[in-house]
Amino acid sequence: MSEIPQVEAVLAYIEARENEVAEQTGQLRDHIAELTTRLDEFDTESENLQITRKTLHNIPAPAPAQAPGDEPPRTQIPQHPAYRQILMVLTDTGHPMRARDICEALDLPILPKNTEGIRSKLKRLVIRGILTEPEPGSFTQPRP
Repeated sequence: MSEIPQVEAVLAYIEARENEVAEQTGQLRDHIAELTTRLDEFDTESENLQITRKTLHNIPAPAPAQAPGDEPPRTQIPQHPAYRQILMVLTDTGHPMRARDICEALDLPILPKNTEGIRSKLKRLVIRGILTEPEPGSFTQPRP
């Protein structure tokens, strides 16, 4: 080193300042790492909240609870004339009928395509609450 006292003082100052800057830089890097971790946690939580909100918006509203003795709401009968004919046959007989019996009452040939077509229409009417199926394959109008 130099033996000039002013240069030695400047060199000592520079070395002390380098150590100070290195320490502050390390502290800032640690703080940045901590903040980055916290930021990632907040980003994850925000994403989870957005997903939860979207999920809740897509949940259908529950059906209102029925009081005992209340009759379930009736839906519209499908517009196709076959549905009206089926309901007329069931009204006229007044007892449960099978798809084959309804085909006979409607003067339809007893073919698999006809009985399956009538059966699918009967099932649709059950789903809509217009008919009931007291036992598998037997359909009737609900009791008032």
